Amino acid sequence: MTRIGKTLKRLKNEKRSALVLFLTAGDPSVKQTVDLVRAAFDAGADIVEIGVPFSDPVADGPVIQESYLRAIDKGTNVKDAMEIARKVRTTHPDSPIVFMLTCNLVLTYGVKKFMKDSAECGVDGLIL
Repeated sequence: MTRIGKTLKRLKNEKRSALVLFLTAGDPSVKQTVDLVRAAFDAGADIVEIGVPFSDPVADGPVIQESYLRAIDKGTNVKDAMEIARKVRTTHPDSPIVFMLTCNLVLTYGVKKFMKDSAECGVDGLIL
């Protein structure tokens, strides 16, 4: 069973909803994002969604748009988001990590390569 599946099964048995937190990769920095994701899990988050910055996030609200732009200004990219997941996975091997990103980033990266690389770094799901 997947990490997400195990988490949802546990939550069902506990008769509670999931606490899912969203953090933008690279805002305020890549290193701090790793620390924030770890802290979120340590504080009780069931799933952490990592937003991968995109230069034209028109489907997102102003808070996420601004965080994406700050991260992009610092040079954050898809590979940085994958490195964040990889580092978090070393300390939280059973905690689900999901990426939220635009299809354009996946297409630019290459669909097969993106799926392979994101799975290898421990990403459990995608919100496109």
